[in-house]
Amino acid sequence: QVQLVESGGGLVQPGGSLRLSCAASGSIFSINVMGWYRQAPGKERELVASMSNTGDTNYLSSVKGRFTVSRDNARNTVYLQMYSLNPEDTAVYYCHILNGGWSGDHYWGQGTQVTVSS
Repeated sequence: QVQLVESGGGLVQPGGSLRLSCAASGSIFSINVMGWYRQAPGKERELVASMSNTGDTNYLSSVKGRFTVSRDNARNTVYLQMYSLNPEDTAVYYCHILNGGWSGDHYWGQGTQVTVSS
């Protein structure tokens, strides 16, 4: 079993920044992908950013250049540094891990609210 604990969400003004953190615990395989999804009201859940254990990244096009995903492999922790936030970034952000390779298990955090508003 894997548990994901998120922190860092909150209310921020447009143009502001936030840093999300997610610590994974349990039986973590060295080969994995950790990252962040988000879901806004009335919208489908979408991948925001992810990073594999080897450092390969994937970003949602609308956040590329504003958001940066990073990770501390020794501590099984993934981060999402968000700059230049706009109201369209408002959503519940979910930490996610694909624990293993192609046949790995998926685990989700409980979600943390990010609200961008004046």
